[in-house]
Amino acid sequence: MKNNLRIWLSLFLIIAAIAGYFAYRQYNFVPLEQQYQLQTLERGDLNQTVSANGTINPVTLVNVGTQVSGTVKKLYVDYNHIVAKGQILLELDNALLSAQLKQDLANVQNATAALELMTANEARTRSLYNQEYASRLELDTAVQAKKSARAQLDLTNATVEKDRANLAYTVIRSPVSGVVVDRSVDVGQTVAASLQTPTLFKIAQDLSKMQIDANFAEADIASIRAGQPVKFTVDAYPNRNFQGEVRLVRLNPTNQQNVITYDVVINVSNPEQILMPGMTAYVSLNVAERKDVLIAPNAALRFKPSVNEKTLKNKNAGKKPGDDNKSGRYSGHVYVLRSGQLQSVTVKLGITDNRHTEIISGDLKAGEQVVTGETQTVNGAANSASMRPRMF
Repeated sequence: MKNNLRIWLSLFLIIAAIAGYFAYRQYNFVPLEQQYQLQTLERGDLNQTVSANGTINPVTLVNVGTQVSGTVKKLYVDYNHIVAKGQILLELDNALLSAQLKQDLANVQNATAALELMTANEARTRSLYNQEYASRLELDTAVQAKKSARAQLDLTNATVEKDRANLAYTVIRSPVSGVVVDRSVDVGQTVAASLQTPTLFKIAQDLSKMQIDANFAEADIASIRAGQPVKFTVDAYPNRNFQGEVRLVRLNPTNQQNVITYDVVINVSNPEQILMPGMTAYVSLNVAERKDVLIAPNAALRFKPSVNEKTLKNKNAGKKPGDDNKSGRYSGHVYVLRSGQLQSVTVKLGITDNRHTEIISGDLKAGEQVVTGETQTVNGAANSASMRPRMF
């Protein structure tokens, strides 16, 4: 009797456990459409761009230096001054150079007197030689002395020309017409030009025409060519878009920590002169464009389901590896809900704007929904299911 009671009690507990299990499943069941985040495929236009940062610079920036050393005596211009070609910018103290010029002028007078003396001596010796009162050696000596005196005069004259040139160099003039964008000296400062020419001023020739020097990665440089339109922004005017045009892709690479970049020079019109030298420009350049194509969100291409792969229906199970790359296009996978199942679809991809990607081919059409992620509901249900007690 007791054995029968135990059997019936065991059967009752098993039936109760099975009923509780199915009730739990029914209560925690989430429809498949609610387990995933979905987004509808659409047709539209797509632009692929490459981006880089650059620096705005004047097209022509002239560094004005000095060829002589000295102390700054007078300054005639300052920052932002508009200057004309040949205008005086600065004067150096010329006391030493003036004294040197006077000394060399005196040497010219001395050399001139010596030449006059040697000329008279040569004429007198030649007359005596003709009268056979002087030897040939004495005549040759007099002629040579006259030539040496003339050479000495030429040398002192050249020294005077050099002194006058150096004296003129103490007055620094603008080599071009433009705007002073930098001044590196003050009155009383000593500049030394013994080893290299020091820079005193930087003059931008025309601020209405600027250029951007932007560093593009080597992976993007093949799609950039002269004449392409460019859009860019600057921090000073964040709500304004500016236009430019690629002028040149410089062949000289830059290597920083094994990262190769190339300098792309972009012409920029600056009629309002609101773009200033040194500003950082955020450059965007269209390298490809597609019209009325099927586009998918990149989140759908990145999505990987957390469920067991054996439960998925693969539309492309019969394909051989590498078939999708025969056309030279990139391939990827997206997931869709069809007939109550999560299905993987292999697609060939075109250009991307980093948010959406062109779908070139694949078993997809506009209006169909693709999976972009899992919802919190299914994650929570999965966690609860994993925590339920096991049945024996």
